[in-house]
Amino acid sequence: MYVDVVPDRKSPPAYLVRKSVREGDKVKKVTLGNVSFLSPEQLQDFRQILKGDHVAPASFEDSFDILSTTPHGHVAADLGTIEKLKIPLLLGREDCPERRAALALIAGRILSPGSKLALNRHLVNEHSTLGSELGLEPAPGVDFSEDDLYESMRWLLERQPRIENSLAKRHLGENATVLYDLSSSYYEGETCELAKFGHNRDLKKGKKQINYGLLTDVEGRPVKIDVYSGNTADPNTVADQLDTITGAFGIEKAIFIGDRGMLTSKLLEEVAEDPRFEGFGWITSLKSVQIRALVEAQDIHQPELFDERNLVEIDSDLYPGERLVVCRNPELMRKRDHTRNDLLAATEKQLEAIQSGTQRDRNPYHGKDKIARRVERECGKYRMLKHFILEIEEDGFAFRRDQEKIENEARLDGLYVIRSRNVSEAEMDAAGLVSNYKNLSKVESSFRQIKTCSLKVRPIFHYENDMVRAHIFICMLAYYVQWEMEHKLAPLLFRDEEPEAAQAARVSPVTEACRSTSAKAKEIEKKTEEGLPVYSFRGLLENLAGITRVICRPKINGAESFTKIPILTKLQERAFELLNVAVPKM
Repeated sequence: MYVDVVPDRKSPPAYLVRKSVREGDKVKKVTLGNVSFLSPEQLQDFRQILKGDHVAPASFEDSFDILSTTPHGHVAADLGTIEKLKIPLLLGREDCPERRAALALIAGRILSPGSKLALNRHLVNEHSTLGSELGLEPAPGVDFSEDDLYESMRWLLERQPRIENSLAKRHLGENATVLYDLSSSYYEGETCELAKFGHNRDLKKGKKQINYGLLTDVEGRPVKIDVYSGNTADPNTVADQLDTITGAFGIEKAIFIGDRGMLTSKLLEEVAEDPRFEGFGWITSLKSVQIRALVEAQDIHQPELFDERNLVEIDSDLYPGERLVVCRNPELMRKRDHTRNDLLAATEKQLEAIQSGTQRDRNPYHGKDKIARRVERECGKYRMLKHFILEIEEDGFAFRRDQEKIENEARLDGLYVIRSRNVSEAEMDAAGLVSNYKNLSKVESSFRQIKTCSLKVRPIFHYENDMVRAHIFICMLAYYVQWEMEHKLAPLLFRDEEPEAAQAARVSPVTEACRSTSAKAKEIEKKTEEGLPVYSFRGLLENLAGITRVICRPKINGAESFTKIPILTKLQERAFELLNVAVPKM
């Protein structure tokens, strides 16, 4: 084959692809095609190709057009994990637009937390492949909007009890140990009836808030979440949790762990009289006032009690039928003593400044009420005025430390008491009670992830109560997926991938938790044992987002486009291997 030039007097010459065919004694030309549309440079390259020569393009851009480049790797990891956890079946057995939108809400909260409007733009404008992977990408006649996301939230909220029941079957059971805690997030607006002024955990002055209680298994894996008005007290939410555990979940025997503000003595007495909770055990701790009363009754602060170990189990007439484990942490004792001395010194310095203002010759500060208000305003923030004796007069005041009060408080430094009811020694020894109570820190870690670090549940803008509940539920489901991802990706993250080894290395559960040797090495070297860089979870997702889906088209008339995926780095290959998710392909 060759390129033949056919001249034309009135027009440019025609370039034809021909081959020679012999018929008897004659040689005839057979025309195979017209390539006149090619440029002179392309014709020259084509001639060389027909001769069998290799033709290298001047550059990649000269041969192809890149139609789009869309981040894809983080989407593949997220949706792959969602599929592994059977979240689609958890939401609903039949594929439908509402289920796909709900999956987008859950996955989008992990990938790029933001408003529903922002997520809709993310899907429609193809900021990632999330929309196309879920079948939510723009199409002729399809007008997907944030209204569809809101409808999906209502659809999802209707299924919340069934979904939580399925999660409980997966991760809880008879003799289960459950953790429960309550937190809050501030609300923007005035329309939601759930938003009330209450105990402000976000330190947002003047903001109403919404409370929500999270129930997890002993590992901190979320199972259930409930939304309450912002002024609901912690103990008032426990009844709902118990009703669900015994009713919807069908669990008759379990150990319930909550903090001292949650499981009050009054609540425990009420629960003990309810036959539905006869098989329930309880683990919590005493408040400082209760510890002080216990110390006065039994003098349990004596150092000789802790000569051989830093915890001791005792009985007390103040708490009949309960097991009390008194813990003494020397490191915590030193920290509290140091902090108290610093705060006392700071308070004293402010009091001296106010006192000097009342004694100056020119324009002295005076007035009994004015002096008292200024003392409270400038010194109350340190919470140490209780340790000072103040004598305020119209023209001045005097102060001195109340050494007896300071010493009485110091006696309790480093002491805390774990209390349990209906948990036998055979089920859990004293050290086990302390360890399981300290597992509440895992729920607090969940709240940090949901509120600030990753999923950013706050601030809350939704007008309706149901939309607020759905928003919180979506964040819980997103954290359920993220929890699994973080634990599987632990070798590549600044997480301790050997928590059991770290736990075994602790002398006692009372002492401060430590990290395993491998975790300390990662923290110092910033590399894994394989020499790969170590990331935060968010940083690793950003790295995986570098795996893009590239759509290319050759610069040839009529040529079809095709999709390419970059070659994965060793880190990216390792991440998909740990997640046990298929590596992105073309």
